[in-house]
Amino acid sequence: MTEKCRTEEFQISGEKVIEKIKELVHEGNIRRIIIKNDHGSTLIEIPLTLGVVGAVLLPVWAAIGAIAALVAKMTIVVERVEEEQ
Repeated sequence: MTEKCRTEEFQISGEKVIEKIKELVHEGNIRRIIIKNDHGSTLIEIPLTLGVVGAVLLPVWAAIGAIAALVAKMTIVVERVEEEQ
């Protein structure tokens, strides 16, 4: 089996960012989440590994919440892993 990565981008408002990221994390197969401001600058990059959920991500949620309070519009870039056989 080989792994293939693909990326998706979501334009989202600040108040909905945590909700969207939680939704994405629960989907699984995500290697990394990058949050960018409306100018394209990276604000935070969250590497995810299998099994990282719950209490481990609490400091990350706090950081994202602080960013969301400051930035009105942002882009979430999701790097997904697809296994090929």
